[in-house]
Amino acid sequence: MENWLKDDERLDYLLAENLRIIQSPSVFSFSLDAVLLSKFVNVPYYKGEIVDLCSGNGVIPLFLSARTKGHITGVELQPRLFDMAERSIRYNNLAQQINMVLGDVKEIPSQLGIEKYDVVTCNPPYFLAHEASDKNLSEHYAIARHELHLTLDEAVQSASRLLKQGGKAAFVHRPGRLLDIVTAMRANRLEPKRMQLIYPKVGKEANTLLIEAIKDGKPDLKILPPLYVYDSNNEYTAEVRAMLYGQNE
Repeated sequence: MENWLKDDERLDYLLAENLRIIQSPSVFSFSLDAVLLSKFVNVPYYKGEIVDLCSGNGVIPLFLSARTKGHITGVELQPRLFDMAERSIRYNNLAQQINMVLGDVKEIPSQLGIEKYDVVTCNPPYFLAHEASDKNLSEHYAIARHELHLTLDEAVQSASRLLKQGGKAAFVHRPGRLLDIVTAMRANRLEPKRMQLIYPKVGKEANTLLIEAIKDGKPDLKILPPLYVYDSNNEYTAEVRAMLYGQNE
């Protein structure tokens, strides 16, 4: 195990996918948002080229590998997170399906190729740069959570440039940025087609937004039924349990 892990890293299970992932409490651990996005996005099963922007430790490419035989490219800016992702991919023997690229999302279309991809996913930084006031955040978490190196507009623009006409872009974000994300999408030839709001539990305000757009699609937005994370006993709902632990849990 010491060959795979560094410093305070640990090897966690992705139970529904029967995979393992390298995580670190001080550097990066994925959140439920990554799970939600990877289950929400439409991906072709047999083939296709997929790009995941802001990949962190590679969690979304790992999740998607269980849903598609297509090729997946993860893009991550931070060398430490990139290294964690690469080791997780090798640990799960997925190097032929998933490759990681160390790079800036703003520059990545020129590097990977314009209008070549079928699907782009992105779990971008949620908070504006001036909101980065939590002194307890490590640099790694601060960059992942705040728009210090990448704005929402820049992430949407890069997704559009990567996508073929008719390709899909799927984002997870905060409901408060809904108008910002729709405005950015439409300014970059992405037409929102599917949206779902995630609620902590019944009676609470939504705290997560999932949205999928089609490049050069026709206006026709479908609002999916709400998804609740916890039930009245503060336990995961059946839908979320299935996502995390598999259908037979």
